[in-house]
Amino acid sequence: MRVLTYSDYDEMSAAAARMIASRIAQLPEPVLGLATGSTPIGMYSELARIHDEEGLDFSRTTTFNLDEYWGLAPDDPRSYKWFMKGHLFSRVNLDPARTHVPRGVDVDPDAECQRYERLIEESGGIDLQVLGIGMNGHIGFNEPGADPNSRTRLVRLAQQTVDVNRAKGGLDSLPGYALSMGIGTIMEAKEILLLANGEGKAEIIRRALRGPVTRDVPASLLQTHPNVVCMLDKPAAKLLDLP
Repeated sequence: MRVLTYSDYDEMSAAAARMIASRIAQLPEPVLGLATGSTPIGMYSELARIHDEEGLDFSRTTTFNLDEYWGLAPDDPRSYKWFMKGHLFSRVNLDPARTHVPRGVDVDPDAECQRYERLIEESGGIDLQVLGIGMNGHIGFNEPGADPNSRTRLVRLAQQTVDVNRAKGGLDSLPGYALSMGIGTIMEAKEILLLANGEGKAEIIRRALRGPVTRDVPASLLQTHPNVVCMLDKPAAKLLDLP
């Protein structure tokens, strides 16, 4: 695992965007795994700027989002499809048919999860998976205790996760369930980019990167992946004793 630190959130976001832009430029048919939440917003904004000002072409890129709330329609402002449309999909030349987010309504959840896994497989697998990290160490919506071999499935969210996401979004309510890529699915990505910022993430970053590998801290399982880059701002890295 390579750990890279940056002076602030903006610098971290710009570096993450450059990494993704380089993969899009290098690969003939890039497949990206994308994350939501507050952490990648700056990265998506910078990718849109690179597209506008430097001509980064997304037309050959396929995307798969990690998760979606169960019970929210794509046009619900609380949904992750809505989030991605506002922060990236509508701002670059991605082909809508190549942008995939689990469907949270009007489907059988088991069938939808199996469909999603098939789509990933048919695309050739994920080249670069972007991850954030939850306050309890979750990646995607894989909460503490999740099976390291799990696939895309319907999961019950920890109350802490629901409360944190609701507060960050200024929302009155959020569902308690979601469809999420499993840890096994995430770990099959050829390359993983883990992002974290802010002093509030420092302790869980220490546990994930320096603590034992345990399903109690799902992000710690990334220590066993052969190709992970972790980008942190200085507050998030403060407990790592880096040179």
